[in-house]
Amino acid sequence: MTDKKDLKVRCWIDIDGKKFFGPGRAQLLILIDKNGSLSKAAKEMGMSYRKAWAMVEDMNQRGQQPYVKLHKGGTQGGGAELTPRGKKVLSAFQQMNTQIQATVEQHAQEMLELI
Repeated sequence: MTDKKDLKVRCWIDIDGKKFFGPGRAQLLILIDKNGSLSKAAKEMGMSYRKAWAMVEDMNQRGQQPYVKLHKGGTQGGGAELTPRGKKVLSAFQQMNTQIQATVEQHAQEMLELI
């Protein structure tokens, strides 16, 4: 009997030993950019608005510059948009992940055959 083997790699960034940015937060930024709304992004991810808001606040506070600008509601409604820094961080993270996955795929078969 052959066991199904997979080589999986996840990348995230810690600040002072605490998780700061990874695939989940990247996905949140992608959906904020797509929807122009934190509420819609949270709903699409299946998470509460409160959790999404806390993630954005954490990124905005602990990052060198804010990643998301939140607009308060009112007659024109609220909204959210990525800042230039948020767009740069997201793009760099996506590029890095693409390169990491390519490297993993390049070596996966050899590694899995050894296991």
